[in-house]
Amino acid sequence: MNSIPALTASTPASLTPYLLLIGLVAAERLAELITARRHTAWSLARGGREYGRGHYPAMVALHTALLVGCVVEPWVAGRPFVPLLGWSALAVAAAAQGLRWWCIATLGKRWNTRVLVVPGLPLVESGPYRLLRHPNYVAVVAEGVALPLVHSAWITALGFTVLNLLLLRVRIGCEDAALTDGGRLRAPAAVHSAGAAS
Repeated sequence: MNSIPALTASTPASLTPYLLLIGLVAAERLAELITARRHTAWSLARGGREYGRGHYPAMVALHTALLVGCVVEPWVAGRPFVPLLGWSALAVAAAAQGLRWWCIATLGKRWNTRVLVVPGLPLVESGPYRLLRHPNYVAVVAEGVALPLVHSAWITALGFTVLNLLLLRVRIGCEDAALTDGGRLRAPAAVHSAGAAS
């Protein structure tokens, strides 16, 4: 019977910096949650209405599972660091973080991990929202593929991607419905960008 390997001197040297990377991403997620909590209070104080509360726990669980999988799969399955794949994936993951924080900076206090709409505020159509309707989710998809592949955790990358695409169908539908209900979308097909978490 195989036992779970321990981090020992025989553990690949590349695993330690990778685990540090995952720790930094986890810290970034915590910073996001703290920021979102402040922004939630700001939105609710201005009459903000929350939509899609039911899918939020599933989203939190999936993103937590991504980070857990990034740690467990390379460690337990002995996934190697493949330089061409690893460095390319790291570049994509870094670009995804840049896009995510560009979205946060553009939306300001209207950014949130929840779907909150403040009545009377116009759509945000600057920054990455000039170019994409849901740029934050481009970052989520890219990071979900790239972060595990930095250390060849392909099962985690594949599992997260499939489940995330199913969840995003619900999430994006919820955001579009929330903005339409708030009177801020003419029709989903006619919208070039959406400052969804408002």
